Amino acid sequence: MTTTFRFAAPWLLALLALVPLIGILRWQMERNGKPASVRYAATNLVKGIRPTWRMRYRPALTLLRLLIIGLMVVALARPQLGHAKEIIKGEGVEIALAVDISGSMASLDFQPDNRLAASKAVIDEFITERPYDKIGLVIFSSEAFAQSPLTLDQNMLRRSLDQVELATDLGLEDGTAIGMGLANAANMLSSSDAKSKVIILLTDGVNNAGQIDPLTAAEAAKTLGIKIYTIGAAKTGQVPVPVESIFGGEQIVYQESQIDEATLQQVADLTGGKYYRAEDTQSLRQIYDEINQLEQSEVEVQVFNQYQELALWLLVPAFFLLLLEMVLRKTTFRTIP
Repeated sequence: MTTTFRFAAPWLLALLALVPLIGILRWQMERNGKPASVRYAATNLVKGIRPTWRMRYRPALTLLRLLIIGLMVVALARPQLGHAKEIIKGEGVEIALAVDISGSMASLDFQPDNRLAASKAVIDEFITERPYDKIGLVIFSSEAFAQSPLTLDQNMLRRSLDQVELATDLGLEDGTAIGMGLANAANMLSSSDAKSKVIILLTDGVNNAGQIDPLTAAEAAKTLGIKIYTIGAAKTGQVPVPVESIFGGEQIVYQESQIDEATLQQVADLTGGKYYRAEDTQSLRQIYDEINQLEQSEVEVQVFNQYQELALWLLVPAFFLLLLEMVLRKTTFRTIP
């Protein structure tokens, strides 16, 4: 439930511009008014007499009256406090994101950063566009780990995604266990009763680690009714890769990109999904946008707004201030004709 504030008749707030004009007009009238006088007055008799506190504070009555007018104008604009409540009908898609964190994801062919950083940025955008879906996150190198369980909590999921680093930076053994990544993601979705279950696997390499073959994992996913989209994220040919120099620090070397596109294609075809190849950040973003369109959630969101009138909270103080102003004008600050 969200809370909002609004004015039902905001155009009436323009009347507030009249409040300072009334104050200026009143001040000019008092300044230009004819002062009290006595013919042939002996002015030396009143020299040195200081004005009383009643005379000094009498202008406060005008300020009080202006405050009352201001409160009444704001009340006429009908300030309202709204409470919006969303009622969600239908069912979202449950998605397991499997992301390769092997050392080759440090390659610098996805500007302005490496493959992993670019993938994280695009996946973050994908997550924010699916607020009604349960999404989980699996990372894999030589082994696979559940980084985040299936959740509707986007903030928690995005924090988990932000903490993802290269296997070498996490102190993990390098490698690319695509089959393990798929199996772990399928296991995450295995207990789901959602009508639509999807794995989106992103890798830049060839399966060279783990005890499960990618096609075996895909067969298991198909049995569970899971569709798999596979993404090969790498340019073809030689790409720049940062490596540790024997003299300390890093140096850039060029290595050949290796992606087992045939296997990734088979995995996707086997489960009714689709294989994509991304060679830069923009094409990667377009791929996730297409998947976002293909896997639409069957969700109907109805928003109900209830507004609470706040004018009374202004009219009541205005009424009592008006009574106070009238009493002061007739008693403490009364003028003698």
